[in-house]
Amino acid sequence: MKINVAIIMGGYSLENQISEKSGKVVFDNLNNIFNCYNIYITNEEWYYVDSTNKKFKIDQNNFKIIEQPKIKFDCIFNAIHGDPGENGKIQSYFENLSIPITGCDSSQSEITFDKIKCIDFLKNKSVKVANSFVLNKSDSLNINKIISQVGLPCFVKASKSGSSFGVYKAYKKNDLVDAIKKAKKYDDNILIESFINGREFSVGVVKYNNQIIVLPITEIITSNDFFDYQAKYEGKSEEITPAVIENNLKIELKKIAKKIYKTLKIKGLSRSEFILKDNDFYFLEINTVPGLSKESILPQQSIQAGIPIDKLFASTIHEAMENTN
Repeated sequence: MKINVAIIMGGYSLENQISEKSGKVVFDNLNNIFNCYNIYITNEEWYYVDSTNKKFKIDQNNFKIIEQPKIKFDCIFNAIHGDPGENGKIQSYFENLSIPITGCDSSQSEITFDKIKCIDFLKNKSVKVANSFVLNKSDSLNINKIISQVGLPCFVKASKSGSSFGVYKAYKKNDLVDAIKKAKKYDDNILIESFINGREFSVGVVKYNNQIIVLPITEIITSNDFFDYQAKYEGKSEEITPAVIENNLKIELKKIAKKIYKTLKIKGLSRSEFILKDNDFYFLEINTVPGLSKESILPQQSIQAGIPIDKLFASTIHEAMENTN
């Protein structure tokens, strides 16, 4: 008998439209394997949309379709980027209901989504990262002190935000002040990092058929100032998979990406970003609910690895269910 899978998408952040694209790809690939249900999580309501586009409300007390209470979900496929899908909130909700969910658990998600916590954790595990300065809500603003530590240009990043929302590049002192103000609209805690002028790479690491697999590396080349929202989702970048990179560097980067996956105890799908400068790789960030739309990097990498997308998604479901049982 087919199991019932709820594909959750949407979310509370500005990434909700990207999430819906990811969710549609997941549904299209899994609907012949499982009984799949498209479920939208929004600030206003949670609801299921059937094949005729009819909406049914979800009871948030037990995650059941109110008008179809006999349907029991065996697993949740998490396609929500940002809040609440990537920061531990939705994981905690389903942990309390004892319903398996793909990807990281609540504690792992809380660390990986918070750029400051994640960078600090990995730095202590000998992973190279950019010089940084942390600005918390209660801190007074000392621009000269920040510049003396990270230099100019630098990046200003809201600690808890994805898809390059709340990320700005500052070239001058006035730019930095303005960038910090903008970033604080997304989060109270700000990570300010030195700009590393180098090549950018993205590495997918997944659990497939009970094995950790590092997918082919992608090099990101963009005409924009950095790999921002436009570059990611509006065709303002060139993504080369597999990346043209020396074999010794490829081996080293895959080794680092796998180490990060294992050190952070990631489950399911992930994608990490790095900058290469002077033969050293610097970790930027990790996505534990990476984009899965047709434009996204991880599906391209999976195809290059010879792993069909439907089989990768199905394996992720089975892993989640095995981890819970």
